[in-house]
Amino acid sequence: MLAKGNELIAQAENYLQHNGTAYSLDEWITIKEYARRFDLKSTNIVSNWISRGIIPAQNIIEIPELNDLKLIKAVPYPSETL
Repeated sequence: MLAKGNELIAQAENYLQHNGTAYSLDEWITIKEYARRFDLKSTNIVSNWISRGIIPAQNIIEIPELNDLKLIKAVPYPSETL
């Protein structure tokens, strides 16, 4: 029973709930983590992609309660936009 409880806690730590929707923190990552994971030189590249609409709005979550933290769906976007 204790093992099951620990498993549930571990699963809960990998999700963020916002407006009734649970987001997996493996699929939704910060701008900094996106730049690191996809080997970009700077977080400014990702911010620029957001401003220019290269990253679609449906792939961005903004969380006002966390100081307007932006999470991005962890999928590669076209490298020719670099």
